[in-house]
Amino acid sequence: MQRICVFCGANRGARPEYAAAARELASALVRRDLTLVYGGGRVGLMGELADAVLAAGGKAVGVIPRNLVLREVGHTGLTELHVVETMHERKARMSDLADAFIALPGGLGTLEEVFEVWTWGQLGVHAKPVGFLDVAGYYAPLMTFLDRGVEEQFVKPAHREIAIVEPNIETLLDRLGRYEPPNVEKWIDAVRT
Repeated sequence: MQRICVFCGANRGARPEYAAAARELASALVRRDLTLVYGGGRVGLMGELADAVLAAGGKAVGVIPRNLVLREVGHTGLTELHVVETMHERKARMSDLADAFIALPGGLGTLEEVFEVWTWGQLGVHAKPVGFLDVAGYYAPLMTFLDRGVEEQFVKPAHREIAIVEPNIETLLDRLGRYEPPNVEKWIDAVRT
């Protein structure tokens, strides 16, 4: 692993632990000589994360749609900033640039991004690990819901396990580094003839 894509909120959230976790993740990435790939914003947890990576001497690569640059939310001090035309291009470019993915706390955009790369892993589009940094139990209710999907046979256990959920940054990074993708058929029901 050389580049980690981090999805996170364009807001700071209600708890100070979220911004603190973004800064701690930044420190861990720099200590491990991992390049940050992220959504290119200067606001919210995105800005906290990128600023902390840069302040520690690390590399931060942003990917942002042109319309967000025009709204002045793009980070202009990054190692690299890729400006794309659409949100779809943004996600594809971030995926291409990354060796692994982490979701910090965030809203709908964060969830949409991490679920898309998780689905791509399930479908075999890529074999990259997907992690959730469970700061202050933020993702625990979501994981409970996904466990229900397994119980109700909408999600295969192996596909649920693609998501590595950890409250500890170092443990999460270690697990991402050891990740082995599942080798199972996507569909739960076999085709009947």
